[in-house]
Amino acid sequence: MLAGYSTMGRAKMAKNESSQEEGLPKWAEDEIKSAQFSKPGTIARTGYILDIYETDFKVDIQVYEPMPDGRSIVEGLDVPKSMKISDFKKGFVYDFKINVFIAPLGSKVVELLKAKFALDMKAIYRFELYELQLMDVESDLPAASSSAEGDDEE
Repeated sequence: MLAGYSTMGRAKMAKNESSQEEGLPKWAEDEIKSAQFSKPGTIARTGYILDIYETDFKVDIQVYEPMPDGRSIVEGLDVPKSMKISDFKKGFVYDFKINVFIAPLGSKVVELLKAKFALDMKAIYRFELYELQLMDVESDLPAASSSAEGDDEE
């Protein structure tokens, strides 16, 4: 997403340049803020929780297969209030079902982002956790050898 875009170039900005030069022009900012998200599509991904923000009902996750926008880490993934976020476990493997909302950007904004910020971005993505299932990864691992092995066969 475009978080932090208004601070780009601030350190190098000359005193006589307008504040418009450091960030997006107002028309582009307005278009981005008013972007209309599509009805969600649901995708399935496997990964794990990196961080949990219980009071904000958000999590950071890392997935093994990239998201539709190409990233493998999603920060601030929205969690529905109906889920018991206090039961989530960091570092454990989960099957995630994620709702994906897409808001396409106009061609003028796409060109501005490419020219001014070197961002190849044609849409804004928003992700919301729909469902998660803790995977039983340990049962797939071979059992550790113990000194009692083979005692049953004697």
